[in-house]
Amino acid sequence: MLSEYLLIGQVLRPQGIRGQVKVRPDTDDPGRFEELEFVYLKKNNEYVRAAVEDVSVRDDGVYLRLDGAKDRDEAEKQRGLMLYVDRAHAVQLSEDETFICDLIGCQAVDTKGNELGKVTDVLQPGGNDVYVIKTPKGEMLLPALKHVIPTVDVKNGVIVVDESRLPEVAVCSWE
Repeated sequence: MLSEYLLIGQVLRPQGIRGQVKVRPDTDDPGRFEELEFVYLKKNNEYVRAAVEDVSVRDDGVYLRLDGAKDRDEAEKQRGLMLYVDRAHAVQLSEDETFICDLIGCQAVDTKGNELGKVTDVLQPGGNDVYVIKTPKGEMLLPALKHVIPTVDVKNGVIVVDESRLPEVAVCSWE
């Protein structure tokens, strides 16, 4: 089941004396923080809405004020908090795009229905993403290319791998 909330950043530390914090953005577009009026903070397994103010996007991170923090002491209490958006306020993806968090945990099967393993991570080395699949034999790395992975169904938690392509593209820890 897809999570209603998507991680977009983490508070690293206070910034200055006026309640701002430095945030490590976990999004392809840190500039999106400038458009946010609020985020959700996960506290005691509940998502609590928090106002976002005074946003500044720089090369080394995002700086902002959460929930009207007025000084460094209030900002210090926010250190380590994870920032989320709900799906209604998430970036709109094109038809062939998927949020990485939705891929994690998907079952990888071949075109014949044989189980290969589970997606445990998605690497982003450059040209294309690489899916990390934990198999009974060890780890398998697969490029996220349409001719290798023709079907991605995150709603049902399944990705389909063309097994005929594995010898030419798969990197396996057991080989």
